[in-house]
Amino acid sequence: MRIGELSRRTGVHERLLRYYEEQDLLHPERRPSGYRDYHEDDVDAVRRIRSLLAAGLNTATIATILPCLRDTGEGLVPTCSDLLADLHRERHRIAQSISDLQTSLGALDKVIAAAPPEVTRRALAALDD
Repeated sequence: MRIGELSRRTGVHERLLRYYEEQDLLHPERRPSGYRDYHEDDVDAVRRIRSLLAAGLNTATIATILPCLRDTGEGLVPTCSDLLADLHRERHRIAQSISDLQTSLGALDKVIAAAPPEVTRRALAALDD
């Protein structure tokens, strides 16, 4: 199938599909005309890529783990033993980012709470405008 069909079937813009190819996530064949030719399996591959991106993984990490994942229809299942260590590291990285953001949120809350009532009223009024 051509890139336009893959885009329609996955809901992913053609530009992004080309980017996935550049990142070594997709491997379409090339016709003599230069057009990309995708296979039926690429529809599922794009869905796995999107799922992993939504989980917070970057494309470099996805490129290394994608060959070791199988989609059971109920979710992705690791099939390579060393993949779990990589996934645990990524989970730790994401958890640390969440913790850092929660710390920043707490600091912001303290600054906001310290504002005098009149300043708070004006600020909230400005937000309503």
